[in-house]
Amino acid sequence: MKIPVGFENFDEIRRNQSYYVDKTEFLYDLVERTDNKVSLITRPRRFGKTLMMSMMENFFSIQKGDSRDIFDGLNIMKHEAFCREWMNQYPVLSWTLKGVEDLNFDGAFKTLEVKLSDLCKAHESLLESEKISRDDKTVFLKMMEKKADPSEIKGSLKTIMRMMTAVYGKPVILLIDEYDVPLAMASEHDTSENGYYQKMLNIIRGMFEAAMKGNNFLKFAVITGCLRIAKESIFTGTNNFRSYSILDRAFPEYFGFTQEEVDTMLRETGRQDKAEVIRTWYDGYIFGNTSVYCPWDVTNYVADLLRNKDTEPENYWKNTSHNGILLTFSERTDFDISDKFETLLNGGTIQQRITDALTYDTLHASEDNLWSVLLMTGYLTKADPASDDNLVDLRIPNREIAGIFEETVVQRFYDTLAQDRSKQLELMDALWNGDEEKASRLTTDLLFETISYHDYHENYYHAFLTGLISGLGYAVKSNLETGLGRSDIDVRDKKRRRAMELEAKKSEKEEDMEKDAMRGIQQILDREYMKGLEGYESVVCYGIAFYKKKALVKKLAM
Repeated sequence: MKIPVGFENFDEIRRNQSYYVDKTEFLYDLVERTDNKVSLITRPRRFGKTLMMSMMENFFSIQKGDSRDIFDGLNIMKHEAFCREWMNQYPVLSWTLKGVEDLNFDGAFKTLEVKLSDLCKAHESLLESEKISRDDKTVFLKMMEKKADPSEIKGSLKTIMRMMTAVYGKPVILLIDEYDVPLAMASEHDTSENGYYQKMLNIIRGMFEAAMKGNNFLKFAVITGCLRIAKESIFTGTNNFRSYSILDRAFPEYFGFTQEEVDTMLRETGRQDKAEVIRTWYDGYIFGNTSVYCPWDVTNYVADLLRNKDTEPENYWKNTSHNGILLTFSERTDFDISDKFETLLNGGTIQQRITDALTYDTLHASEDNLWSVLLMTGYLTKADPASDDNLVDLRIPNREIAGIFEETVVQRFYDTLAQDRSKQLELMDALWNGDEEKASRLTTDLLFETISYHDYHENYYHAFLTGLISGLGYAVKSNLETGLGRSDIDVRDKKRRRAMELEAKKSEKEEDMEKDAMRGIQQILDREYMKGLEGYESVVCYGIAFYKKKALVKKLAM
């Protein structure tokens, strides 16, 4: 059993006899159950869009010759009449805009020229045909040599499609993957001085309009990306255009793994015992009214399990997606979203107005837009499949994404502390001077300025205290091996020959806080955490009890 990780070429997966979750029924549904000239399908990253496009190319492409061997045994072959009519019957132009990015427009435009040149080289055999006009051959060669002017680049896809139609005598099926990458990157790096976004939008819109608006050489087009860009922004004038986002009921099961598909994979790999772990970590996305797993995560984890059955789950998704949108959102000061983030991080739901028609230059224009982006890019999901598509109940889908949120929240916390250390310094003065009341008040104040997660588990408070003290010039060690156990936090100020031991406790009820703080002090005594502090002239010890966002500090009487 070979689980393909990182393979996006359908032909390669099938010829290697690697495990393939059969999504070929999508071909029939797309052609027979829709009547779209242009279909835009948006899904989060790592949900199988590129592999789906490769599968479509291998099925429809007349250039592939005969694809029956790699589709043998798959669901689409049950539709015999459909296969006779469509398999290897049309010229296919497949292109990806992945990687068209840079810090400025000139760099990104050069990357686009390289991508276009590579596309022409892949179809260089068209130049051998006498059916191609001299003008088209000239432009084609200029594109291949990266010498085309902007107007020729805008018409590039249509030029190639016209050439293909002349050679094969049939209109072209156009497949464009990651269509919004250039605009996403342009928006991220745009400044008012260089107008990067508007320049890139002008190029991409020109290419798409020429290829899809009134183009007689187009059979139909399928486009994929993460976000649906408003039609008037990029698909102006495109007729018979239909967009399918994660809110739509159409095609929900084709991008992502269903429960049945995951169960089958685990059964065939002999890893059924990991079903609950995989569900907790990688399930929970709702597309339309269907719950799906992230396929990238499932295949990575199952592949790891085949090598070692005791492998623990990990966050495979975070290394493949840009998490800047989370940091940008959490750092906004013009609207307060901290309570909503806390609700989500602690397993709750929030209700927001959602739109799936956005433009990259207005993503950050409103709070509603930002929540919409988090939903469309997979950081959040619908809590109820039947909820209204405009006013949506949102939640974090699974343990993996919760981990990404937690890391982002921690980063925001440290950044906030770095900007204003006055309260931290005041708190440390109170602790060194034994002022329990002031230390309790300042710790509570700082808790209210942060976003809490893990439902206020003891580990959260431990990280909270460590974050407060670290960076202030002290030698801070957490869970230090001392005496008969492990102290929570050990702080040493060698210059002034003073040290501090802190033991954090989480209280189940507010009225238990004093008892729990004293329990922390008793633990310091019982386990002899102060051993090893010989030579320090001053040693202070505290038990600190936490209940939600309230802290109570108690000092050990020496």
